[in-house]
Amino acid sequence: MLFNEVGWNFDNTYSKLPDSFISKTSPIPVKSPELTIFNYNLAEELGLNFSSIKKDDLSKLFSGNSLPEGSKSIAQAYAGHQFGHFTMLGDGRAVLMGEHVSKNNERFDIQFKGSGQTPFSRNGDGRAALGPMLREYIISEAMHSLNIPTTRSLAVVKTGEDVIRENILQGAILTRVASSHLRVGTFQYVAMRNNENELRTLIDYTINRHYPNIKKSKNKAIDLLKVLIELQIDLVVNWMRVGFIHGVMNTDNMSISGETIDYGPCAFMDAYDPQTVFSSIDELGRYAYFNQPSITKWNLARFAECLIPLIDPKKEKAIEIATEVINSFDKSYETKWVNMMRDKLGLFGQDQKDQVLIIDLLTWMHKNKADYTNTFCFLMDENFQYSKIYNDENFLTWKERWKERLKLNNNTPEKYLSLMKSVNPLVIPRNHKVEEVLESANNNDLSPLKKLIKVLEKPYEKTKENIDYQSPAPISDKKYKTFCGT
Repeated sequence: MLFNEVGWNFDNTYSKLPDSFISKTSPIPVKSPELTIFNYNLAEELGLNFSSIKKDDLSKLFSGNSLPEGSKSIAQAYAGHQFGHFTMLGDGRAVLMGEHVSKNNERFDIQFKGSGQTPFSRNGDGRAALGPMLREYIISEAMHSLNIPTTRSLAVVKTGEDVIRENILQGAILTRVASSHLRVGTFQYVAMRNNENELRTLIDYTINRHYPNIKKSKNKAIDLLKVLIELQIDLVVNWMRVGFIHGVMNTDNMSISGETIDYGPCAFMDAYDPQTVFSSIDELGRYAYFNQPSITKWNLARFAECLIPLIDPKKEKAIEIATEVINSFDKSYETKWVNMMRDKLGLFGQDQKDQVLIIDLLTWMHKNKADYTNTFCFLMDENFQYSKIYNDENFLTWKERWKERLKLNNNTPEKYLSLMKSVNPLVIPRNHKVEEVLESANNNDLSPLKKLIKVLEKPYEKTKENIDYQSPAPISDKKYKTFCGT
């Protein structure tokens, strides 16, 4: 195979960090790789050209049976608080092939997920099943189209090998593309080693790679903390905007780049309920929809703890400074969340009654089990599946208050509808639709999968195809659950 025409340009800076950060390892070859889906649009964005590469060769390449030219595969070490409990972790079923540098000098991690055991596998098999890998492909690409920072998915390849979970499943490998795989858990791992030089190395590496504007900062650690707080607030506000529930917000799943990472038991909310949980392992609702901001703050506090030795030589002073910065989270989040909700309602400027107007709508939605996405579609006159629920007297009263508020600040229908349509998706990856296409894919029918992905590429546009994907799942007594796939 000749892959020199593809355009790989690997640099592999992470592999040059101290040996304690990594473990040199390679993907374990698989029995019978078969390309399931490939993201040609993303490949083009990366400056890669696979148009002349045969399907069989793509299958070998993205299964790890043939390695990309210039790659140096490693598994990354990290730790993390999983459901509040600290543990040492690392890439137990993933291998970082290296960092591809595009023609625009942008750097992207290329990672194989499900590529076999590594020194961090902790008695796991290191493999992944087809369903969860396709789920990550669907949701991550949908998040990208929803204008939410996220890792991306380049390919999914079936391995031709079985994976044993609750049942016997088809094995698969996902190629994940990320700005980096630096996590809060990466810093936790280094901090636990009590090696200040290693911690300084990691901070310098992170700043050089992601935030060069603070290179000359007098206090790099505290400025890095400030940057990450605002990025994570922006991210979770976006999640709240579209009704996304991550499902497993452990510290090892919080990216230092500010991207959404790890699409395990994630899902989108249908009927509005702030306590919505989909994850089968989140029995206490730790990562419920409305808990996501507070968990984000909690995770950031764990990040701040890692930085203490480099914030100030005096530990008590360092803790005081870090605490003050962390406590800025609440006000910043509330401001950004209210502004986001103003956008969803087409409100310009500020009014002292805005927050009450917003809360009253959400309260009504919760009480009446109104669909989160479709309620805003209805307000935009874009609800294809009209529901009698919107004839409710309390809703009509609220709607009149909203219309009065719209008149402020020289607002016009053209202005507020334009604003609303830019932030309120008409379609999201509805859970029942995702399950339908995954079932078809497991039965070797990929056409529903490809159709869904095509629809999700334009979530803010009104199309004939959208209609079939706008309705929530039929009402059922059976609660929808998602699984992490490990």
